Amino acid sequence: MATHVLRPARQPAAHRKATRLDEQLPVDHRLSRVYRIGAGLMGLVLLAFGILGLIDKIGFFDTGGDTVAGLSTNGALSVLSICVGLLLFIGMVIGGNAASTLNMVLGVVFILSGFVNLALLDTGLNFLAFEIQNVLFSFVVGLLLMMFGMYGRVSGGLPHDNPYWRARHPEEAAREQRLARRRAIEEMPVVRPEGS
Repeated sequence: MATHVLRPARQPAAHRKATRLDEQLPVDHRLSRVYRIGAGLMGLVLLAFGILGLIDKIGFFDTGGDTVAGLSTNGALSVLSICVGLLLFIGMVIGGNAASTLNMVLGVVFILSGFVNLALLDTGLNFLAFEIQNVLFSFVVGLLLMMFGMYGRVSGGLPHDNPYWRARHPEEAAREQRLARRRAIEEMPVVRPEGS
């Protein structure tokens, strides 16, 4: 005896709109502040680490175990940290989706860097003088950057005023907009001409 499960019909692909990562937020949208703050904070941390490493005049590819702020470093890692910190500051200045996407991409890069450098810890290929603290730092910075970049973009419970929710649900967004307009019209005070 066969049983059949009734499933709702799928919406045709022509009516669904895919959300693209390059869709622009309104300039004053509050999500842009989160992306900017995330990029700025992480950029500041990396810039400070890189500058402190260069001030100590550590050799460029030195793997002698010099530390800055509890993390092992050398000249190459310091310069790389400064470059990434400046890139994050540029993302902070631009803001919007550029900052969000930059945060997400660099977050993934930091996590991948953590795994690669974890594999290279006790080998001769450890040119950036990574130790386990650096690996953990790389994972933490990567997760924080991804969190700041994905905030308000990839969640199942986005509010209906979120531009990403509106792009994913255009029919519902249009219906809500019509209802809001209708409510605003109904709530408008009726002005009667004098003498009537």
